[in-house]
Amino acid sequence: MVETTAWGVLLLPVILGLFAVGAAAFDATLAARAAGVAAPRSAALAPLRSAAGLLVQQRRRTLAADTLLWRAAGMVLLVAAVLASLVTPLGQWAVGDLSAGVVWFNAMEIVAWAAVWLAGWGANSAFGLVGGYRFVAQGLAYELPHMFVLTTAALGAGSLRVADIVAAQQDLWFVVWMPVAFAVYLLSVLAMAFAGPFNHAVSSDVAGGVLAELSGVDRLVFVAGRWVLLVSGAAMAVPLFLGGGSGPLLPDWLWTLVKTALVLAALVWAGRRVPTIRMERFEEISWMVLIPATLLQALFVSLVVI
Repeated sequence: MVETTAWGVLLLPVILGLFAVGAAAFDATLAARAAGVAAPRSAALAPLRSAAGLLVQQRRRTLAADTLLWRAAGMVLLVAAVLASLVTPLGQWAVGDLSAGVVWFNAMEIVAWAAVWLAGWGANSAFGLVGGYRFVAQGLAYELPHMFVLTTAALGAGSLRVADIVAAQQDLWFVVWMPVAFAVYLLSVLAMAFAGPFNHAVSSDVAGGVLAELSGVDRLVFVAGRWVLLVSGAAMAVPLFLGGGSGPLLPDWLWTLVKTALVLAALVWAGRRVPTIRMERFEEISWMVLIPATLLQALFVSLVVI
């Protein structure tokens, strides 16, 4: 049983922020180790140093930019990433126990998708525009498998309420009999947060893509939104497939945090270990492999439930 709580409105951004900082530090450590840095642990502070530098950096301007959309894109991305976790329970507590919580989560991801494109389009920059359209194309590849995966978890519980999905896993976690859905969900979370190996939207071959013209606080907010979006996706994997806060010895809220940390660490590690996948290859894999696989998984779950 999930209870809604008012204090969660204040606590949720703090938890997401701490996880985002931890994920960025872990990513920086992995990058330093891959580069052969003598003391990779000191690289864990690199995100904080970068954030401090961006706070005092002057904003750049581009000619004939749509300033409102360009500046607002980062804030929209960050807010959408936080709002996506409103329905994610922390043990037995949640900010919002919506009857269509899965739909809400996916809707906030679509808002984040639009925000990334606006960041590229609003700058009136060729590099930003290419990065924005790359993310739109990437969304066409990952969004359908992602929606099918969310639908599969809802089918298993017979409900779109996240609390009901958690309750349906008291005897057996969904990851055990929905392994394809779980694997595709993790892939789609990486693509949704345009993290490696799906980082074409911010790739160096287009000078950073949607990040090319962002600077100062604008860049800091956008990058923070990107990390929080990854955290939100990792956190939702826990109630959808990993039994929520169920587990021995530890309280349910602590199990939720531990599982979220493990999923997030796996995603960051995979983003650093797997090379960037070419866009047309990802489209091909998605339409020829991921979509049929998720549909077959949904069919299997439907037959089991019936």
